[in-house]
Amino acid sequence: MKWFKFVKVALQSIMKNRMRSLLTMLGIIIGVGSVITLMALGEGSQKDIKTQISSMGTNLLMIHPGAGRSGGVRLGSGSLATITMDDVKALREKSTTLLAVSPDVRVSEQVIAGNANWSTSVAGVSPDYLTIRNYEIASGTFFTERDVRTRAKAAVLGQTVAEELFGDKDPLGARIRVRNVPFKVIGVLAEKGQSSMGNDQDDVIFTPSTTALYRLSDGKTLRVIMASAVSEEKMDAAEKEITQILRAQHKLSDSEEDDFNIRSQTEIINMASQMTGTLTALLSAIAGVSLLVGGIGIMNIMLVSVTERTREIGIRMAVGARGSDIMAQFLVEAIILSLLGGVLGIVIGLSLAFGLGAILGCSVVTNLAVILTAVAFTAGVGVFFGFYPARKAAGLHPIEALRYE
Repeated sequence: MKWFKFVKVALQSIMKNRMRSLLTMLGIIIGVGSVITLMALGEGSQKDIKTQISSMGTNLLMIHPGAGRSGGVRLGSGSLATITMDDVKALREKSTTLLAVSPDVRVSEQVIAGNANWSTSVAGVSPDYLTIRNYEIASGTFFTERDVRTRAKAAVLGQTVAEELFGDKDPLGARIRVRNVPFKVIGVLAEKGQSSMGNDQDDVIFTPSTTALYRLSDGKTLRVIMASAVSEEKMDAAEKEITQILRAQHKLSDSEEDDFNIRSQTEIINMASQMTGTLTALLSAIAGVSLLVGGIGIMNIMLVSVTERTREIGIRMAVGARGSDIMAQFLVEAIILSLLGGVLGIVIGLSLAFGLGAILGCSVVTNLAVILTAVAFTAGVGVFFGFYPARKAAGLHPIEALRYE
C-alpha cells in the first residue's frame, strides 16, 4: 500500500506540472526513440544485405585468377591467366566437399535479335550453375552436359534481355546473334532482381561454357570458377580442399604463393554485417548522449521540485513520515518520469522506424531485447539521477522545512 501511495503522489505531481514534466522527459524520449529507430533500421539493413547476398547462390565459393607482377609492380586480382577448364575437371573429380562446380566464361557483347539489339553480359556456364546461383527457369529448358560437350549454340535469356529484345513476344525458338555467331533461344530465366552490389542479375545470357570459351573468348582461360559447398558448415573445409587441389593442379611448390584467390559467401556477409553493425553502434552511441542529457534534466527538475515542496516535506515529516519515506517518494517520481519518457520514446522510435522503412524500402527488425533494455536503462537513469535530489529531500530538518518560505 505504501508503494502504491508513492506512485499515486508521484503521478499527481507529474500531472500538476504537465508541461514541465514533458520538457523534463524530452531528452529521454529523444534518446530512446533514436536508439530504437537506429537499431531497428540497422538490423533490418543487415537482414536485407544477407538476403541479397544469399540470392547470389547457396554456400557460394568463387575462385578467381591471382595477381601478377610487372616490373616490380603487383597488378590487381585476376591479372594472371591461371584458371582453366582442367581446373574445373580436377575440382569435380577430386573434391569431396563441393556439391556443384561450374566455369564462368563471361564477355560483354552487343546482342541482335531481328531489328532489336541490346548490350549485355554473355556467360558460358555448365548446368550446375543453376544450382550454385539459385536461378530458376521460367519457360523452356536449360542446356545439358551434352550441349556443353558438343559446344551447342543454345542460349537461355534473363528476364531483362528477353524484354529488351522481344518485348511481349515469346522468345523460345527465336534466333539471336552474338558477335555474328547465331544462337537459338531454348529458355528464359525466372526474375531474380538486383544483387547486393546493385547489378541486375536478369541482364544476362547463359550459353554452354565450351561454346562461350571457344567461340566468344580466347579458348584458354576462365574468368572465374563458381562452386557450391555441400553445406554451410563445410565452407571452410571446402575452401581448404580447393586450395590443395588447385595448388597440386598448378604444380606450385611450398614456397610459392597461390596463383588464385578464393572468396566465400560467408566472408562477404560477415564483412557487410560488420560494416552496418559498426555504423549502427556508432549512431546509437551518439543517440545515447541524449539519454545522459535527459537524465541530467530529470535531476535538475527534481532538485527544483524538492525546493518548491520543502514545506510539504516538513509537514509530512511532522505527521510521522521518515526520511526513507521522503526519499522513496522522490525516487519513485524520478523513475516514473524516466519510464514515461522511455515508453513514449519506444512508441515514437518504432513509428519512425516503420515509417522510414516504408519510405526507404528497407526491412525493419524489432528486437524485444533492445526494447526491454531501453526500458531497464531508462529506469536506471531515473534511479541514478533521482537519487541525489531524493537524498537531499530526505535530509531536510522538519523544523527548518516547516519554516521555509
